[in-house]
Amino acid sequence: MSEVDVVNVQQETVEVVEEVQVPLTIEDSLHQVLKTAMIHGDLARGLRETTRALSRGNAHFCVLAEDCDEKNYVALIEALCAENKIHLIKVPEQKRLGEMVGLCKIDREGNPRKVVRCSSAVVVSFGVTTPHSDFLMASFASSE
Repeated sequence: MSEVDVVNVQQETVEVVEEVQVPLTIEDSLHQVLKTAMIHGDLARGLRETTRALSRGNAHFCVLAEDCDEKNYVALIEALCAENKIHLIKVPEQKRLGEMVGLCKIDREGNPRKVVRCSSAVVVSFGVTTPHSDFLMASFASSE
């Protein structure tokens, strides 16, 4: 008699996990867009870089800290945005904006340390189009 090799075949079950869509908020989208623009080198930070980008008119939008204590600084940024029809987003704190635009050290746990304050930033280019950038542009269009 011939021997028959018996092979046991086990079927693997693969579970398909659907990605849960988290509703986008303006602050989360702003943080991601600023991070992406910074990676691609298309982010202007500080007064000099911001005013240069705004006066040239090649900016998508501008971010300004509300707690900026220099009135002339705020007036200049707001006037340049209005003159060139560039959208202006205000964030509550300079430290938060500094953290968003990468003016900080990140420790081993991923927490920001030594955050440098930033009063203004301008996104010259998104770098790549993401759902976050689309959400921000849609929110600008709906606010007009």
